[in-house]
Amino acid sequence: MTVFVGCDLGTMGTKAAVVDLSGQIVGEAFEEVPLRTPRPRWAEQDLEEIEASAYRTIGRALEASGRARDVGGVAFSGQMSGIGTIDADFRPATHFDSWLDSRCTPYIDEMSEHAARVVELSGCPPTYSHGPKIVWWQRERPDDFKRIERFVVPGAFVAGRMCGLAAQDAFIDRTYLHFSNLSDTAAATWSDELIDEFRVDRRVLPRIVDPLDIVGEITPQAAEATGLPVGTPVAAGAGDQSAASLGAGVVSGGQAFDSAGTASVFAVCTDGYQPDTANLTLTSGHSVIAGKFIALAFINGGGLALRWFRDEIATDLADSPNAYAELDRLAGAVEPGCGGLLWFPHFQGGVLPPQPRARGAWVGLTAGHERGHMFRALLEGIAYEYAVWAELARGIGQDLHEARALGGGAASPLWNGIKADVLGIDWVPTLRQEGGVLADALIAAAATGHVDDLAATAQEWQETTEPIRPDPDRHATYWTLRTAYNELRNQLGPVYARLGSLVGR
Repeated sequence: MTVFVGCDLGTMGTKAAVVDLSGQIVGEAFEEVPLRTPRPRWAEQDLEEIEASAYRTIGRALEASGRARDVGGVAFSGQMSGIGTIDADFRPATHFDSWLDSRCTPYIDEMSEHAARVVELSGCPPTYSHGPKIVWWQRERPDDFKRIERFVVPGAFVAGRMCGLAAQDAFIDRTYLHFSNLSDTAAATWSDELIDEFRVDRRVLPRIVDPLDIVGEITPQAAEATGLPVGTPVAAGAGDQSAASLGAGVVSGGQAFDSAGTASVFAVCTDGYQPDTANLTLTSGHSVIAGKFIALAFINGGGLALRWFRDEIATDLADSPNAYAELDRLAGAVEPGCGGLLWFPHFQGGVLPPQPRARGAWVGLTAGHERGHMFRALLEGIAYEYAVWAELARGIGQDLHEARALGGGAASPLWNGIKADVLGIDWVPTLRQEGGVLADALIAAAATGHVDDLAATAQEWQETTEPIRPDPDRHATYWTLRTAYNELRNQLGPVYARLGSLVGR
């Protein structure tokens, strides 16, 4: 039986899987990838380190499967709103400018003067996204910019290297376009209007392709490094959240999903392009499924705040493999509302709506609060933010009944229950948490003609647990707390701006 290789190039690591046509994973591997912060507000990665991790994890997954000779195709997904660069030889011209990097804040401000039009055309407000980052490189690093042949996302970089593509053949698939702030996303083209408005050099923008397009074949060099057969077709693949939605079986309008990873993502599948020009909050980007779109918002580093709490506050648990289970136990003993303690989760700046100077904050902290209160407040704060976005989704006609949960945070019954209670809808953890690599393999299978109905197969490949249903009493309690959260959320903007001016941010 033919098998397919999916490889997800995440912020904290790379995962590869070998998947057969029944959706079963027959070999998989993971390894971490360094994320460096050389200065305050900077976050960088090395594209060649990401590439090397892809070679190693694919090789180990193939070895575990024993099915290398049966591989019929490969596809990659990757982190979406950060951007990398290549020179004329398809080598990195600079480091990868992570979505967690906020140095482009002045250009977010500049582009935000035209925010409504940017959102109308591209589907995403200027935030920690490609547009302000590209402008930063063009204005602040002109010598580096001269060496840049194309801006590329990690998935396109690794695919291009494995296929031996020339720099002029670098690509981006349509599922990333909204994060460019330079596209006519509905038409899946670059926008002359936005490119001209922000004086971006058009030569650095890659060609636009479909996720199922075959972009090349595995070279002998890549075959030797990975164990893949020479000539294996490589599909363009998709952005990690678009892949995650496909892998979760979210393929129809009105279906929602919660991706609880490094970022905290809440998204809804819609039947058409619906730019959020009124609130500048929900992005509208392409689903892998043709004709469907994903209305999405996320907290920059929402999951990172939990790791920070473990490492910096619950220091006695930092090295424990059961750290999060213990923190959940402590938080589970605390009543909803944490004794009047609220957490505002924009630990790495507010992304949607754009508030680059926003920060994390506990409000209502007293000497009577303990670690369990503080940790539960983190979980509740992210859920309150999800509730804001869910109301916006309802405002564009989405009738939400349930959200499918995936990512590391979906393993927490406590957190799933909090989200269900806060939003008042069923929370449904997926049994198969490898949604990204499953989707990548599915894309490769469809691109090579082995799967005819992408949406139906995605639903067949994924399974879910029993839904976690909201408790009416807790939902009523959280409704009151959400009101307080929303009021304070709107009042903290000037405080963030003042603090930012004091520290030069």
